Order: sequence, then structure tokens, then C-alpha cells
Amino acid sequence: MSDFDTETRLEAQPDGGYSGIVHPSWNIGDNPNGGYLLTLAVAALQRAMPGHADPLSVTVHFLRPGLAGKPFRVDVQVLRQGRTLSTGRATLVQDGKTCLEVLAALGDLDRPAEPVMSLQPPPMPPPEQCVSRSGGEQGLPLPLLDRLDIRLHPGQARAGAAGEAMVSGWIRFHDGRPPDTLASLLFADAFPPAVFGLLGMVGWVPTIELTVHVRRRPSPGWMLGRFTANDLIDGRLIEDGALWDSAGNLVVQCRQLSLVRQGEPKE
Repeated sequence: MSDFDTETRLEAQPDGGYSGIVHPSWNIGDNPNGGYLLTLAVAALQRAMPGHADPLSVTVHFLRPGLAGKPFRVDVQVLRQGRTLSTGRATLVQDGKTCLEVLAALGDLDRPAEPVMSLQPPPMPPPEQCVSRSGGEQGLPLPLLDRLDIRLHPGQARAGAAGEAMVSGWIRFHDGRPPDTLASLLFADAFPPAVFGLLGMVGWVPTIELTVHVRRRPSPGWMLGRFTANDLIDGRLIEDGALWDSAGNLVVQCRQLSLVRQGEPKE
């Protein structure tokens, strides 16, 4: 079993909830990565709505940072179960306080149709010619790099080098676990923030809200990500992203609203 599977393991509770431990290996600085916390909540929805294993549309609001190394509980409400689509709500709680709220539609992507139109992947050097993501470049420790192999475009790997709010590169699990639709939610929130390419060493950029649309199950191997931003006002950033699998198929489109804490002490 991979590290990701072990560290997203849930225990079903008699009252219908699920529990587990937030593992510190997925931290950004002192705080658990939001994409990792999201996978814990969506894994609970998958358990509660069997037969619909693929998250198709997921919206999460982050109310407060998670607590690494501490127990958590996910409460699930099944809103509707249909033949092709099920919708549910999940609330992740630690120390009696809600950390995030998720609303998600789950379905089955086992037999995808050929797309009528689809976003094409950008030109990208192969992974061996790209640069490993560095906590030093972002200005804070990144324990999640022990779990994720992230290789950035060589023209975008140094803080502020891109000259624009764009970050792109490759991602996979270090232990060789193949990607799936649950892991795609994690990958959508695992790259440096797009403003890293323009503003440089921005530290932790906490997400307020993230919406992820999953379009297909990914093929095994590296996934390619590209993230851009063109809207930063009063410390609030809107970022758009996409992920493609090793066959060049679009897997994820996503958008998030985040905070950019320029001039503040790094957390």
C-alpha cells in the first residue's frame, strides 16, 4: 500500500462518520496541504456513496488550517443518490472546529466518450529536464516533497524567474503509486502558487475556496500541470489550473480563490 493510501485511511464510526489522523508528511510549512485535507473528505464521500467512485465536481471552502498529527472526523450527508450521479456534503472537523466544508458530485468515469473539444497540454520539457520543486525557493519548508515528486519548468523554477503569474511542471507520487481521480484533487493543489512566477518568494498562500472538475481517469505515469493567475486585488488571488495525464488527455480543470500575504511574516 502506498503512503498516500495509508495516510488517507479512514475508520468508519457507528454513527456514520469517519475518522483518522492528519499525517504531517503532507505539510506546507506547519500546515497540512489543503489538497491533502480535501482528499480525506472526498474519500469519506466515496465510502458513503458506493458505486460512484470518481469525483466529478468538487467545491471546498477552507475555514481554518488543519492540525498536522492530530485526529480528524468527517461527517457526511448524502444529498442525492442516482443511477449515474450522486451528490453529498462532507465536513472535516478537528478539535471540535470545522476545518473545511465540501460539496461534491461523484459518478463513474470508467468508460469516457471521446471529447468533442478539449484543452490541449502546453509545450513542456520532459521531467528529466525540469527542476525539482524547492522549499528554499518558496521561503518555507515543504514536507510534502517527501511524498510528491514535482518537477517545474526550468524557466519557472526560480522565484520570480517566469516574469508572469504562471507555474507549470510535472507531478507524481515518489513511491510509484499511479494517479487516480482522488489523487488528482491532491495534485490540483500541490504546485507552487502561480504568483510565485511573478512575485517571487511568497511563502504559504492559503486557499479560501477551490473548485475542481475531473474529466477522466488519468493514465499511469507523470501528470502535467499548468497554473495561471491574472487577478490579484487586496491580497486575494484567483488562480486557474489544469492537469493532463501521460497520454496528453485533460484530466482536471480547477479554479481557486487564495490569500497572498505579501509583507507579512511567513507561517
